[in-house]
Amino acid sequence: MKTPDIQPLRASLASRTVEIADQTRLPGEWKIVSLASVGEAAHAIRTMQVRGAPLIGATAAYGLALALHVDPSDSGLRRAYALLLATRPTAVNLRWALDRVVKAVSSLAAASRADAAWREADAIAEEDVKTNLAIGHHGVALIERLAADGHNPVQILTHCNAGALATLGWGTATAPIYVAHDSNVAVHVWVSETRPRMQGARLTAWELRASKVPHTLIVDAAGALLMQQGRVDLILVGADRVAANGDVCNKIGTYEKALAAQDNGVPMYVAVPSSTIDWTLADGSRMPIEERDSGEILHDVGGEVIAPAGTPVLNPAFDVTPARLLTGLITERGICRPSAENLAEMFPEQQA
Repeated sequence: MKTPDIQPLRASLASRTVEIADQTRLPGEWKIVSLASVGEAAHAIRTMQVRGAPLIGATAAYGLALALHVDPSDSGLRRAYALLLATRPTAVNLRWALDRVVKAVSSLAAASRADAAWREADAIAEEDVKTNLAIGHHGVALIERLAADGHNPVQILTHCNAGALATLGWGTATAPIYVAHDSNVAVHVWVSETRPRMQGARLTAWELRASKVPHTLIVDAAGALLMQQGRVDLILVGADRVAANGDVCNKIGTYEKALAAQDNGVPMYVAVPSSTIDWTLADGSRMPIEERDSGEILHDVGGEVIAPAGTPVLNPAFDVTPARLLTGLITERGICRPSAENLAEMFPEQQA
């Protein structure tokens, strides 16, 4: 099966280079930026040149490897870890990836740390592609079932960008869509624009167009109307953090879609790799919600002023959808109901 030909990150230990696609330039330009230091990696994550929980984690892992090439000491490791961890507070993959690299290098001599960190970052990247393809194979059964019931095409609503641009390959929420499309199952995607940074309009629409998947862009608030009109068969979204009970933290606006989905009887699934599950949180009540700069609300993507100067702004980037509003979670191990019991059964090794 062919992976979508979208690679937002490339790295080479031989040349010690990390190259990213600057996603702030899309859809107008596919611009490759080289990251030469941990500071540049942190900047890329903080400014959303790279974004999406899995891609943030992989970029941070390579950033730590770049830092250790310059200063492989324990203090250098701690400083780089702290710098990268502070860039985005919500996506748990960031901490997960950094912890994996730290565990891989902590017991090694300083001279061996940089290469070992790079190899661990490579492993994280390679595993992400396999994990997302597994999510695609599990999730496509939902689409095939709807197609067998006469939905032609299967109408899928998504929010934000949980696609190939947010990962190292396939995406999470888009993986079942790409697998279905490759298998000639007719699908159509309603792309929610996703205010205020327009990741749906700028990124999801861009990559679906590049992959020739039929889609239509809608404003965020139109999703509920489409559900009410019976024009949505399935909702697929990703997540930046999932609590142990199945509560989901995703891009702001996801909770509203879940409420509308429940009111209209539309199944809603969240596609996540297990690295996005935060086993330290019993539920979503304590999930950190990133609040971003007011400029994202006061100006459009092109910088045009769209609100009066001095207008007070609150700009939370995420919301939490209670597990009770979701139909299921799609992971690399299969599909389960979002509950503590079902997640514990699917990932028994995490219960210790």
